[in-house]
Amino acid sequence: MCSSVFFGQTDVMWCQRGFLQTVRRMSTSRQAGVLFDVDGVLLRGGSLIPAARRAFRKLLDRNNNFLFPVVFVTNAGSCQRHHKAQQLSHLLDVQISPEQVVLSHSPLRMLKSFHDKCVLVSGQGPLTDIANSLGFQKVVNVEQLREHHPLLDMVEHGTRPKPPSSPLQTFPQIEAIILFGEPIRWETNLQLLIDVLLTNGSPAGGHALVASQLPVLACNIDLTWMAEAPSPRFGHGMFLLCLESVYRKLTGRELQYEALLGKPSLLTYRYAERQLRLQNHGRKLSTVYAIGDNLMTDIYGANLYDRYLSQQHAAMTTTTKLVAQGTGSQVTMAVPEEEELVSAAAQCRSILVCTGVYNPSDGNTAVSESVFHGHRDLVLDLELVEPHHVVEDVEEAVDLLLQRENLTSDP
Repeated sequence: MCSSVFFGQTDVMWCQRGFLQTVRRMSTSRQAGVLFDVDGVLLRGGSLIPAARRAFRKLLDRNNNFLFPVVFVTNAGSCQRHHKAQQLSHLLDVQISPEQVVLSHSPLRMLKSFHDKCVLVSGQGPLTDIANSLGFQKVVNVEQLREHHPLLDMVEHGTRPKPPSSPLQTFPQIEAIILFGEPIRWETNLQLLIDVLLTNGSPAGGHALVASQLPVLACNIDLTWMAEAPSPRFGHGMFLLCLESVYRKLTGRELQYEALLGKPSLLTYRYAERQLRLQNHGRKLSTVYAIGDNLMTDIYGANLYDRYLSQQHAAMTTTTKLVAQGTGSQVTMAVPEEEELVSAAAQCRSILVCTGVYNPSDGNTAVSESVFHGHRDLVLDLELVEPHHVVEDVEEAVDLLLQRENLTSDP
């Protein structure tokens, strides 16, 4: 049953009308679940990759119900999940519910200790609405901060704002920062985020090196992503790289994150498995297949989760507090208060497609110590970027998992 703890009012309506109907109609409970990346696997920008529609025809039974629990796990974060579900339903010609969509910011629903703090949000899209839907009650966006403190944004000479003629209302002190995705005006966001960090949330004052840094929660650490262009485009990870470099240059210290969310975060995969189990009537899954196009997010994350599943009984206490763990290094994060993320799958199999960031004919796709596109806080572990399977496209990926589960594409 869907709980208001996790879902907003709009999502609950979707849940009642769509998702639970899909669960009730599922003819048999499967032992496998499938996680699909979106950009580079199903879409290139706003265009559907031809193999995607063929693949999803093979995943449906005669009543147009999924043969397996299916969840779409994307590092996109500039929209709400019911909008992404509507987009996918239209493009794939399959009914997708919001509960089948995990965006980069979805696990923020569980970090309730931040929900009553005043948070500054950065990115693009309806950020305030997104933050509210995730449970945050006091939200300020960068544009509001810029309007209230017009002298802080001075890069664009031709449009430098004038000071207000009358004093504005008192601006609330910022208690945490949420980085949803890459902004449109990088220079504005870089400047104002640094101002907030170096004034402990009160940017009207002067910079000072404070003893403790404000909590920063970052969603989506993709360095690049694949759209319609022939080569990958800058992702939010590139913006984070800039912010980290500026902070380190000005302070001599490393920017610290309270949480890194989205793939390859363990919390994201645990949350996604929870959504798979909801479709499977709460029953355990033997295998989770994770299909993606990016070695440093999709494959790294799936393999990291597979490692976690194999070790969870021995290391449950420590591992649940990690976002990413490699060979001896770890990234600590805020731990969700919810205890509904009990991982039950036996294994996670990573499947790499060649229609997105990864292109075997491109010599720049290899991962090595000299060319590492992962986030600063990830450890280079070559085992984690070695997919269990490499296929041409998502149709071949579906054919592979159907074969492994002893099913044909025509049930």
